[in-house]
Amino acid sequence: MGFLLALGVLLLIGAIPLSLDAKYGENGPLIQFGLGPVSYTLYPRPKREEKKPKKAEKTQPSQETSRAPQTKPPQPSQQAPQKTEKGGSVADFLPLIKVLLGFLKGLRRKLRVKHLELKLVLAHGDPCDLAVNYGRTWALIGSLMPQLEQVFVIQKQDVDVQCDFTAEKTTIYARAKLSIPLYRLLGLVGKYGFQALREYFTLRNKGKGRA
Repeated sequence: MGFLLALGVLLLIGAIPLSLDAKYGENGPLIQFGLGPVSYTLYPRPKREEKKPKKAEKTQPSQETSRAPQTKPPQPSQQAPQKTEKGGSVADFLPLIKVLLGFLKGLRRKLRVKHLELKLVLAHGDPCDLAVNYGRTWALIGSLMPQLEQVFVIQKQDVDVQCDFTAEKTTIYARAKLSIPLYRLLGLVGKYGFQALREYFTLRNKGKGRA
C-alpha cells in the first residue's frame, strides 16, 4: 500500500508542468517561470528597498582629532601580467557539443508552445510605402511560421498585422508561452547528463594518460 502511494505521489509530481512565459510590449520585456500554478518573475527583478543610514551623533572634535591627518603620497600600483588562456583539443571538445545538440534536439521535440501571439502595428508617413511594408511583412510571416511549426508544436497562435496611418512609430506586442512536463525534462537531463559524465570521465582518463 505504501509503495503504491509513493508511486502515485511521484507520478503526480512528474506530471507538474514547467512553463516559461515571455512577453514584450509597451512596458518592455517580462519573463515569468511557472511551476504548476505558481509563477515567479525572472525579469525584471523586483527592486529592493534601500535602508536609510542612521544619522551619526554630532560630537565636538578634540584638539588631537582636529589636526589634519598626514597622508602618504600615492604609490604607483603594480599590475600583475595577465595570463592568456590556452585552448584545448578540438577532438575532445566535439563529443561534448554532440551531447549538447542531442539534448537540445530532444528538448525541442518535447517542448510545447501553448500560446504564440504577435501584434504588429505598422506606421509610416507615406501611405504607399506603408502598403508595401504591409505586404512584405505578411510575406515574411508566411515564410517564417511554417519553419517554426516544423521545430515546435504550436497549440495556439494569434498573429495579426495592422496599419496605422496616424501613428508616429511602429509598435509590436509579442508573447510566447512554453511548457514541458517535469518528468520529460528529468528524463532528458538523466539521459544526456549520463552521456556528458561519460565523456567527462573519458577526457579525464586521457589527461591522466598524458601526464
